[in-house]
Amino acid sequence: MVNIRILCVGRLKEKFYADACAEYAKRLSAYCRLEIEELPEVRRSAAPSPAETAAALKKEGDALLSRIPKGAYVIPMCIEGVQHDSVSFARLLEQAAAEGGGKLCFIIGGSDGLDGRVKEAGAARISMSKMTFPHHLARIMLLEQTYRGFKISAGGKYHK
Repeated sequence: MVNIRILCVGRLKEKFYADACAEYAKRLSAYCRLEIEELPEVRRSAAPSPAETAAALKKEGDALLSRIPKGAYVIPMCIEGVQHDSVSFARLLEQAAAEGGGKLCFIIGGSDGLDGRVKEAGAARISMSKMTFPHHLARIMLLEQTYRGFKISAGGKYHK
């Protein structure tokens, strides 16, 4: 069975996000071992300078890089990434599982994104869209697309 770890900067505070996350985690349990790890977002001032933002991203990056499972296929979620349709994402999941020895690690940054070192650590980078989404919603979207990807690979009827 595939092991998927999702590293996230920031906590889900809203109940509707937590409920959606729990629902997709339950659905995914038939296809993979899922672990979601939330790391704290580094506090910034109300109007952070570029240097303050860079320092915060570096600190968050250090924490994220230290939590990546050894040998895992790493996929940072960032705007510079490749956009996939659901079928090509399903193929990426299959490829990543094979190349990562059954271990995948998705990384979702906080409101300021990801440190460049985290992006460089990825074997592949994914962008959800050219649009901007809250990072909490991106987590739910990733879980749903991962579930959809497994259903596509299994020949299920979820994907129409």
